[in-house]
Amino acid sequence: MTDTTPVTQALTAMQIPHRLFRHPKPVNSLAEAAAERGQRPEQIVRSILFRLAQDDYVMVLMAGPSQISWRALRRHLGQSRLSMAKAEEIMAVTGYQIGAVSPFGLPNPLRVLVDQTVLAQSEISIGSGERGTTVIMQVDDLMRALGEVEIGQFVE
Repeated sequence: MTDTTPVTQALTAMQIPHRLFRHPKPVNSLAEAAAERGQRPEQIVRSILFRLAQDDYVMVLMAGPSQISWRALRRHLGQSRLSMAKAEEIMAVTGYQIGAVSPFGLPNPLRVLVDQTVLAQSEISIGSGERGTTVIMQVDDLMRALGEVEIGQFVE
């Protein structure tokens, strides 16, 4: 095991402060992951990939246990139909497995939406590109690293 992941390498290249956290064993729930990290479930940012059309995807970042509001997301995107990407699509688009997805270190640029629940936190953790690890950082640094993204209300 190394002390770097694709995400930590991308963040280091952008000079964004962060730290890598390795879980000592596989985690079985959001609550368990948060407890091991010394965080609340709301501080865990999930990166969810949605398929809009053939070869057209968008990533939504949302806080912890929240659930996507399909209506709000469709309205924001101006789409009548969309679906969550399948595991093989996630790997092809992001290069990451489910459970390790992040908006950083992607093979190609991707449209990213940030739910406002993410901004309610001061410190967050986000996928590192490798299962069993996470990147912990300040939300201000997350937003600086993301650059131009769309912020909205995408959860119920």
